[in-house]
Amino acid sequence: MDMPEFLRELPKVSLHCHLEGSIQAQTVVDLSNKHGIALPDFDEPEELYDYPDIYEFLKMYDIAAHSVRDHDDFRRVTYETLQEAASHSVRYREMFWSPKVHLDSGVDYETAVDGVIQGIRDAEVDLGIECRLIADINRMETAEEGLAMVDVVTTNPRPELIGVGLDYAEAGNPPERFAEAFKLAGDHGLHRTAHCAEDGPAVNITTALDLLGCERIDHGYHILEDDEVVGRCIEDEIVFTCTPVSTAWVYFDQDFANHPIREMATRGLKIMLDCDDSPMFRTDPTNDYLVAAEHMGFSADDFVRFVMNGIDGCWVAEDTKAAWRREWGKEIEILKAALD
Repeated sequence: MDMPEFLRELPKVSLHCHLEGSIQAQTVVDLSNKHGIALPDFDEPEELYDYPDIYEFLKMYDIAAHSVRDHDDFRRVTYETLQEAASHSVRYREMFWSPKVHLDSGVDYETAVDGVIQGIRDAEVDLGIECRLIADINRMETAEEGLAMVDVVTTNPRPELIGVGLDYAEAGNPPERFAEAFKLAGDHGLHRTAHCAEDGPAVNITTALDLLGCERIDHGYHILEDDEVVGRCIEDEIVFTCTPVSTAWVYFDQDFANHPIREMATRGLKIMLDCDDSPMFRTDPTNDYLVAAEHMGFSADDFVRFVMNGIDGCWVAEDTKAAWRREWGKEIEILKAALD
């Protein structure tokens, strides 16, 4: 067994994947045609996912999201991304989704969330993959809009929706703006995470942990600029959900070898890897691992550690985590023994 096959077969958790960013380009075309939605000019569907910077990416992200209009659409896009994940040995996913972007399109919350949940349930039956949801706040909007979104989520609870997050462009949009929204989420028993120090300072991590009550951090690369925050996160065993391919493309000129993920791991921060918005960045769960192996020098044992870190970061019961470590550990030993 070579390394690419090992990495594909390695059991995985997925903690950093966005539903709207995981819609296949052909599906965007199909749904846009179905609903009479205009798209940018293209020859091949994949050309829709060509963009020069994060802001153009976010525009396309919203266009893709707006193509999803009815229960069957939401079921389809959810099932398709979980189908891809399962084909790369993802066993469990906690997936971001953006209710506000669909509400802004005139889709009622129940239609959206119940369609997504139908896709989750169908994928679990058909493919054996489990999934839970994290409702994302768009940090480029106002505090009031963030609070209103969390109010919708908490007023219409679903057992599959277990947390809230914070994403979109970080620069100029600090986490403290959404303290009230995160407090409301916490008051209703929802877990909390946030994209921080992706395109902002390390202090945003401290704010997310102390003010927003976050239990893990998404990205976090600029933590390396503050040794005090690094030390605190090592001591507290904060899990960082890192995405090599998408962030190398957006922030680091595709310089994978010098991506901060390498130093984060070397410094002892608790990282796990995921694929973010796989079709939009032409990647997949295995490819992000493979890029990290080829360009960052990570070994098979490193990837096993990242998987175990991901289990630690999951919002599931401790006995479930223990069972996964035990059962997956046996599978992993067999895979390692077969590795060339």
